[in-house]
Amino acid sequence: MSNWIFLFVAILSETIATSALKLSDGFTKLGPSIVVVIAYVTSFYFLSQTLKVIPIGIAYAVWSGV
Repeated sequence: MSNWIFLFVAILSETIATSALKLSDGFTKLGPSIVVVIAYVTSFYFLSQTLKVIPIGIAYAVWSGV
């Protein structure tokens, strides 16, 4: 069960990072730029933990669907 939670945390983090990317204005604004970096690192970490158990095809399908 926790693997699915990890996947949804990864998806949420990626969504936050992508949203903050526009706000960072080309990484010229410090606050949103820090959010982008932290959220993408979080997203990649939780995705890597998820892929230890859930096959990449299924994880990607869920990621795309959400």
